[in-house]
Amino acid sequence: MKGKLPDVQVFNQTDYEVPLPSEKYIAVASALSKSEGCEFNFIEVVYVDEDEIVRINENHLERDYVTDIITFRYDESTNNKSIEGTMYCCAPRIKEQAVEFDEPLKREFLRIYIHGLLHLAGYEDKTNEQKQLMTAKENDYLSIA
Repeated sequence: MKGKLPDVQVFNQTDYEVPLPSEKYIAVASALSKSEGCEFNFIEVVYVDEDEIVRINENHLERDYVTDIITFRYDESTNNKSIEGTMYCCAPRIKEQAVEFDEPLKREFLRIYIHGLLHLAGYEDKTNEQKQLMTAKENDYLSIA
């Protein structure tokens, strides 16, 4: 069903204000899906605090640290271009990064969302080359968002 808008549901489980309007999530996912040749059917974006992101990181990835985003694709198949998944975003960490990188808060929240979409679309960031490609794509999508 090409052309269908993605179903993006956003949940904020923190005391932090998320500076992105709901229509921005849909517009960015639509633009990225057209450009990447995939279709985002359902995306759940959950903003959590540092304790929760560490818990998720420990339970699912066996890592014990705060990170800005953890993304889970439901089917784990890069062959299936119809994508559903959940992104857990650490709102306090994103705010810290905005200050650290001297970025506007809204832009850093948007970058992390785009980063999660790229992961759902099959991109990895385990090597330096992969990180560079993802950062370049994030910058491209930020320029049109």
